[in-house]
This record gives sequence, C-alpha cells and structure tokens, in this order.
Amino acid sequence: MHIAEEVQKRKTFAIISHPDAGKTTLTEKLLLQGNLIRSAGTVKGKKSGKFATSDWMEIEKQRGISVTSSVMNFPYKDYKVNILDTPGHEDFSEDTYRTLTAVDSVVMIIDATKGIEAQTIKLFKVCKMRGIPIFTFINKMDREGREPLALLEQIEEVLDIETYPMNWPVGMGKRFLGIFDRHQKQFVKFNGNEAESYIPYDELQQAEHQDLVQNATFQETEEELELLDEAGDNFSLESVLRGDQTPVFFGSALAPFGVQTFFDTFIDMAPNPNPRKTTEGLVQPEKEEFSGFIFKIQANMNPSHRDRVAFLRVCSGKFERGMSVHLARTGKTIKLSQTQQFVASSRDTVEEAYPGDIIGIYDPNAYRIGDTLIEGKEKFAYDELPQFPPELFKRVTAKNVMKSKQFKKGLEQLVQEGAIQLFTAYPMESYIIGAVGELQYQVFEHRMRNEYNVEIVLESIGERIPRWLDEEKVDTTLFDERNLLVKDREGAFLVLFKNDFALRWFQDKHKDMKLIDLFEVNQYDQSYQ
Repeated sequence: MHIAEEVQKRKTFAIISHPDAGKTTLTEKLLLQGNLIRSAGTVKGKKSGKFATSDWMEIEKQRGISVTSSVMNFPYKDYKVNILDTPGHEDFSEDTYRTLTAVDSVVMIIDATKGIEAQTIKLFKVCKMRGIPIFTFINKMDREGREPLALLEQIEEVLDIETYPMNWPVGMGKRFLGIFDRHQKQFVKFNGNEAESYIPYDELQQAEHQDLVQNATFQETEEELELLDEAGDNFSLESVLRGDQTPVFFGSALAPFGVQTFFDTFIDMAPNPNPRKTTEGLVQPEKEEFSGFIFKIQANMNPSHRDRVAFLRVCSGKFERGMSVHLARTGKTIKLSQTQQFVASSRDTVEEAYPGDIIGIYDPNAYRIGDTLIEGKEKFAYDELPQFPPELFKRVTAKNVMKSKQFKKGLEQLVQEGAIQLFTAYPMESYIIGAVGELQYQVFEHRMRNEYNVEIVLESIGERIPRWLDEEKVDTTLFDERNLLVKDREGAFLVLFKNDFALRWFQDKHKDMKLIDLFEVNQYDQSYQ
C-alpha cells in the first residue's frame, strides 16, 4: 500500500519548446515556486554573471542555450515533482526524444509573438505518437504578439489537437491587464513588476475594481470570453490524458505572470506514473519489485571528480540506496550505492525513490542508454529507446598523437552519452563521428578540450545517407570514398552513401544486397521526416 501512496504523489514531466520560447526561464520560475532557489538567473543575463540554474555546462553558459537535458526534483504542495528541462536546440533533438520516454506528461511552451515553430512540431509529434498528455503554456503575453484566437487556431490546425483555454488574456504588450482564470473562476491582475493579485469573479463589480472593469480592453475581452463559453470546446480531462486535447494557459515566464495559476492547475491535472511496456507485458508502478530504465548518461557533471552519471527512471517498486539489481542486458548483478537526485548542477544523495522519480546512479562504465535494471529474478526489459541515424559525418583525430589515451577515453565516454555516434572506417580503422547537426560537433570539440584536455581535428565528409547491411561478411572491394563502408559500435556494417544517386546506383547494381534504413524500422520516423 505504501508504494501506491507514493505513486499518487509523483508528477514527472518534460518541458519542450522551440529555442528562445522561454523554456529555461519557465523552469526557473517553477523552481522558485518550489522554494529551491531564491532568485532566477536569466539565460540572457550574461553581464551580471547570472546563469540559468538548469544550464550547467560551460558552453551553455557561454551561448545562453540548453544543449543537455537537466533534471530537477522538488516537493510542491503534497507532491514530489520531477522536471526534465530538455535541450531546445534542434541539433540535440535526439537527447530530447529519449528524455520524452521517461516522463508521464509534457508542458509545451509557445512564443506568443511567433506561434508554432519547426522544433515544436517535431517534438509534439513524438509526444502525440507516444500518447503523452500535453499542457500548453503560451508565453510572452507582456509583449505584442499574435491574437489568442489565432494562436489556438494554429495549434489545432498545425498540431491536429483540440484546445481548451484554461485562462484567457486581457490585452497584450503594454495593454496587458491580466487573465481570466476560467478554471478557478477568478481574474488574475497583472501589476507590472509587483506580484499578481487575484479577484474572484463575483467581486469584480466592487467599487475598488471599477477602473479595471470599465477599461475598453477588459470589456472587449469579456465579450470574447462569452463567445468561448458558448461556442468553444468543452473541457475533458479524459481527452487530455489520452493526448487528444491540450489545456492552454496564457502568461509570461519572465515577468513572471500566470506561472503560479498554471502550475497549480497543471499539478492537479497531470497524470501520476503509468504502467510501462516491457518485453513481458505491462509492468504496474505499484509492483513491489524495483525496476527502471536508463534514458541518459552524462560524463563529467562534476569536472573535479571526472564522474559518469546514468539517469534512471524508476518504473516500479521502491528503490533503496545500496540495493543490488540485475542489469537485464548482461545478467550482471550491480550494487547501487552511489545515488543522487538533482537540482540542475547541485546534487544530494538519495536514500530511496519511487515510481516516477528520476535518480542519478554512478556509472562504472557498465551501462548503456536504454538499459533495464531489475530487483529479483524476473527477466524482462523495458521498451527499447529510439535510435536515430545521424545526418552529418566527420573524421576525427587527435592533434597530438601523444594524447591518444585521453582521446580514446573522451571519445568513448561522450559517445556513450548518446550526443554523437561513433563509426570506424573499414578496413582502415579511422574514427568517424556522426551527428544530427553542426552544434553537436562544436560541443564535442569544446568538451574534449575542456574535460579531457585533448585538441581534436575534425574533417568533414559531408552529409551522408547511412544504410545498414544485413550481413556479417561483405566484399570490401564494392566500396570506396563515395560509398564508404564503416562499422558501428556494435560491429555491424553500414554504408555511408554520398547522395541519393550513389545509393540508387548501388541498389541497382547489387540487388541481392539488403540495405536497411533505420527510419523505416524506427517507430518514431514520422516525427522527423
């Protein structure tokens, strides 16, 4: 019964958005709500030396972007909240996709001035395909932006999901007066730099509020609200939890305004940890035996200790520090004695955790992304995490051959994190790394220099079309620089074709050779075609 009670207290969600929509800023405001930080460092505040709490990597501080998924745990009201702040930059979309496998719901932030942007569409599709409930926060209402009705229409048309505005803004930019909170039946007044104030609907006609209710913008919005009540969709929590309807909140993360009412409503509505699919069927969170899976590995979170942390989503049972578990992939028994929970870069030892919690476990170079850990003798594995073929490829070497040991260690550890993929040219044995975008190479180069003290040389071989070969032995004479034969980390052969023409020419000439496109076997491929 104790585990079931703890499951009811957990809320685990990710925040997704296009870059610069205000994701990291909103995350910080939620940490303020949880009394975890006293003042938020804004991503843009470089001159003050303040940086966002969830941006801990040096390159993130320099550029003002998130390129890693940060995990934050904190208590709020009667709940234990786990927030995963995902990378906003599209080059790190693979990290985001994997992170979405570890959450029970998602907060999607949309910039009111720009509407829905490309990265939002990609991430939304992944959520939709996984059936993850989506809550929408339309940000930057204290600036001039698109009309609220136009934004709702765009969400419904572009994302093909029903919307229900939980609140409704009165004006925007300099005319912004606040929001009608339709859920709590109150008007939340925007007071500029001062704290927002709350006026129940039935008190709006009192004398002290006459300046507000007689304002032309306020009266126009009242008419819009009547129209919404009469003609808009009805709210259905069942539809929300199925992923068919998204509750929409308007506000400003930077001001901050509307964050408290959003978070209170979200926490009440967001789902608790759900059953999870495994190779042996569904596993219920209330199941007594502990189990979980690793969705992220991060090296050097604490540079002075040169540590590796595996991020684990607890799916069932109770985790206790010092317990022994089985690694499903190898059958090996591992004792989990070094375990942590996070508020961005600060970490505390965690003694116990329950389904929905995200914990960090020390990785003695034993884990891979997607690994399942199980207490007891049962044998099953959680659904495999998606792997995506890279699009850009570069040869990588160490500038100084005397540093080959550090080079290989850095290469191995950063590849294990999943930020880049490693291939070996065959039979020449040179290293080739693949990535979704150019920024990944910049981060790789930066981290090799700063964390492993190795200068590297990257030689581009351009965009390539990777196709895996369903064969253990191949005739190496069939390949050249145009159709480059390489091996992946598992020792499987694949070909990096220079372009579509080279691929088609090879297919026509070698019809008996089966070429495997990971997009076709990957259930997530629609999310990024």
